[in-house]
Amino acid sequence: MDHYDSQQTNDYMQPEEDWDRDLLLDPAWEKQQRKTFTAWCNSHLRKAGTQIENIEEDFRDGLKLMLLLEVISGERLAKPERGKMRVHKISNVNKALDFIASKGVKLVSIGAEEIVDGNVKMTLGMIWTIILRFAIQDISVEETSAKEGLLLWCQRKTAPYKNVNIQNFHISWKDGLGFCALIHRHRPELIDYGKLRKDDPLTNLNTAFDVAEKYLDIPKMLDAEDIVGTARPDEKAIMTYVSSFYHAFSGAQKVPGAPCSFLAQHTSCQTLIHALPPLLPLPRLGDRTWAQKAGMEGKGRNMQTALGGGSILGSLGRRERPTLHVHFGKLRSFSSFQAESAAFRGPELLLAEGALCFKDINNAWGCLEQAEKGYEEWLLNEIRRLERLDHLAEKFRQKASIHEAWTDGKEAMLRQKDYETATLSEIKALLKKHEAFESDLAAHQDRVEQIAAIAQELNELDYYDSPSVNARCQKICDQWDNLGALTQKRREALERTEKLLETIDQLYLEYAKRAAPFNNWMEGAMEDLQDTFIVHTIEEIQGLTTAHEQFKATLPDADKERLAILGIHNEVSKIVQTYHVNMAGTNPYTTITPQEINGKWDHVRQLVPRRDQALTEEHARQQHNERLRKQFGAQANVIGPWIQTKMEEIGRISIEMHGTLEDQLSHLRQYEKSIVNYKPKIDQLEGDHQLIQEALIFDNKHTNYTMEHIRVGWEQLLTTIARTINEVENQILTRDAKGISQEQMNEFRASFNHFDRKKTGMMDTDDFRACLISMGYNMGEAEFARIMSIVDPNRLGVVTFQAFIDFMSRETADTDTADQVMASFKILAGDKNYITVDELRRELPPDQAEYCIARMAPYTGPDAVPGALDYMSFSTALYGESDL
Repeated sequence: MDHYDSQQTNDYMQPEEDWDRDLLLDPAWEKQQRKTFTAWCNSHLRKAGTQIENIEEDFRDGLKLMLLLEVISGERLAKPERGKMRVHKISNVNKALDFIASKGVKLVSIGAEEIVDGNVKMTLGMIWTIILRFAIQDISVEETSAKEGLLLWCQRKTAPYKNVNIQNFHISWKDGLGFCALIHRHRPELIDYGKLRKDDPLTNLNTAFDVAEKYLDIPKMLDAEDIVGTARPDEKAIMTYVSSFYHAFSGAQKVPGAPCSFLAQHTSCQTLIHALPPLLPLPRLGDRTWAQKAGMEGKGRNMQTALGGGSILGSLGRRERPTLHVHFGKLRSFSSFQAESAAFRGPELLLAEGALCFKDINNAWGCLEQAEKGYEEWLLNEIRRLERLDHLAEKFRQKASIHEAWTDGKEAMLRQKDYETATLSEIKALLKKHEAFESDLAAHQDRVEQIAAIAQELNELDYYDSPSVNARCQKICDQWDNLGALTQKRREALERTEKLLETIDQLYLEYAKRAAPFNNWMEGAMEDLQDTFIVHTIEEIQGLTTAHEQFKATLPDADKERLAILGIHNEVSKIVQTYHVNMAGTNPYTTITPQEINGKWDHVRQLVPRRDQALTEEHARQQHNERLRKQFGAQANVIGPWIQTKMEEIGRISIEMHGTLEDQLSHLRQYEKSIVNYKPKIDQLEGDHQLIQEALIFDNKHTNYTMEHIRVGWEQLLTTIARTINEVENQILTRDAKGISQEQMNEFRASFNHFDRKKTGMMDTDDFRACLISMGYNMGEAEFARIMSIVDPNRLGVVTFQAFIDFMSRETADTDTADQVMASFKILAGDKNYITVDELRRELPPDQAEYCIARMAPYTGPDAVPGALDYMSFSTALYGESDL
């Protein structure tokens, strides 16, 4: 097992080198190798109770690889590593590769790392190396081994089979007949080879693979589709598969040669002595008449007699020649044995009475052989003639079969009425397909003529089966004529249908172009007719009514367009009914149907009177709303100005200085009474407003006054009269409490009114500052801020008349407070006649301290110190007793 000569090694290594040069496998070849090599490995691994699923993954750890080598070699490998680390896997794969190398295999470019990494091409290369070494290399046929031996074995086994010519391990196996021939040669009961067809490779391959798997225990290593679908099947995959057939069938027993010893020869002679008497007298062979008759028959040339089985030579060749050969050999041995027996004085054997001597028999045998030779020459010439005739018959059958296979289904195809339900695009496709068929039909004209010519030649050569040939030829010619007629008929039908469908298509397109805008118009009309309109004026409802009347005026023209669109559809229906066109579908250009158009049109006609009624009702409602607007506007236009007038009159009363405060108060109360008596008119306006609200009227062009304006004005009027009365009452109280004369009060009012430039009854900050300056006040920002904090404690930025009076009353009252101020400054100065800046800033707020510092004169008394201030002159000047 371990020794190989150089020729074997070279034969074995060449495929591995080819593999190394072609690492980029064709994807189809790689797929075939995966499947084949996986099945081959599993056919051996299953003996160990396991298998693989993925050839590049399941061998990565090296365990199943080592197991595979043990199964196919029958030897034990080194103990594998059971760890799962990469180093353990590399160790196991190296043990397997070392074992392969130990069998004389040179591994090229295959390392353990590639196998562990799952390199599919390296893994397939390694498995191919194993297959070569253990499944193919030991094949030997007539001094050829490995691949050549396997190829020669296949050629020898398939040589008698028709349509099988094995020249390689790729395309020679594509039609599947090679696999079937191998099976039939060894197990003819498994496959009916006569039923197989060369033009049906899928069936052939599947038959061979299924039978091999079921009966020969050869796993299915390839799919038929993989082989047929590949221009050149993978050679390695095919060799692997075929090698499995070789090992399944190469069980022929070799009969060893028996030793020739004198004892064995003696025993053989003794056996012949005992067997010889029944052979004598030898029938026929010892009959000179029979031998001469056989010799004369060889000169005859009656083929019918020869093949019919009535001739002596024919029966001799078929039945008696083998037996005669045996008998003649025994007689020859007997003659030699008789001579030897006489030499050794053995027993004398006598021939039976009437039998020829061996010399006569030998001469007769020579005449028989000569006659048989001449007979064979004549028979060979006759066979050659018949072979030529049979070749023509076979050629006729092949061409007829090819033609019949081509015409199979053609009549049914031409009789199809698929164009009746086809669309225009499908009809055009059918026409192109029919044109292609007509071209194909014209191309087959030559074959029909060839078939007819061969049939004529067979008739001229008096072929024995001419009637069946003529009948088949006539059938083909009749069918050919029928195909021509059907082809023309189908073309006419297709062209007629195309024209009809083109007309219908144009009508469909015209229908779609007009139906789409008309449908959009109807949908828009339905939307408008059902639209909930919201109007607020008579003018708006009149505009809607005018637009609706204009729409109704377009309905007659719209109805004409509808009838025209329906007429287009009716034209299509007329064509369909007249020419019996079976429409396959609806209009391809639109989904709008006549029923849909009629339905929408009816809906539009129903919506028009409803719209009329709705517009009429809305017009009446708007007239009612207009009356409410006018009624409210008439009252609001009176009440609004009245309120404004009263507001202005109250303002004038509060500002003017006619009479005493008591007279103003009396006048104001009379105004208040008249205002309160006006309340019923306000209430009546509220009622009209309530009606407007209930009618959902939101605007009124007849007045600029809203109820909210009236309410606000009325409330302001009531508030103003009440506030004004309250102010006058407060002025009376202030006057009486402060002792202010009427003349002073009038003076204050005059000053206030003068500087109230906006006539709002309030002075802003600038107006108040100007008023104070006019009254003789000379103050800085700090002093003014102090005064503003008194008159505007809420920091609103305005000074009311009441706050002004309060301020002025305080300024004019209590003239004896200067002594009190001086007493206060004396306390702050610590009983000194002067006060310092530091003391003012320490004891007074910053603004007041700065105010005093800015206005106090320096103290000049005898006890003065630097920076002393005279607070006494300041106090008297502050209250008008001296000048500051």
